[in-house]
Amino acid sequence: MTSQSQGIQQLLQAEKRAKDKLEEAKKRKGKRLKQAKEEATAEIDHYRLQREKEFRNKQTNVMGSQGNLSAKIEEQTTETIRNLTSSYHKNMESTMKKLLSMICDINPEVHPNFRQAV
Repeated sequence: MTSQSQGIQQLLQAEKRAKDKLEEAKKRKGKRLKQAKEEATAEIDHYRLQREKEFRNKQTNVMGSQGNLSAKIEEQTTETIRNLTSSYHKNMESTMKKLLSMICDINPEVHPNFRQAV
């Protein structure tokens, strides 16, 4: 009987060791999954930052050229306004004289189609 109880004890101990090894393997698997998830998250974040940096560089190149274009248009508009203002001041006197002479210098004459009643 003692050999039988020793065999049962050995089986129980072997079962306990197997259960412990299984628990340990599950814990290692869980740790490895967490570690893999963290590594994947870090890699994704690194890739996202890299792509955002490239996007910002491209956006700066495009928007920078648009900014230069905007500055050029603003400069051209200012130049055009300056030219129009100087032209206005230069030609205002002569234009006003012409308008006043047309309005004030009246030559009354009979229209060629006018017929006098006989």
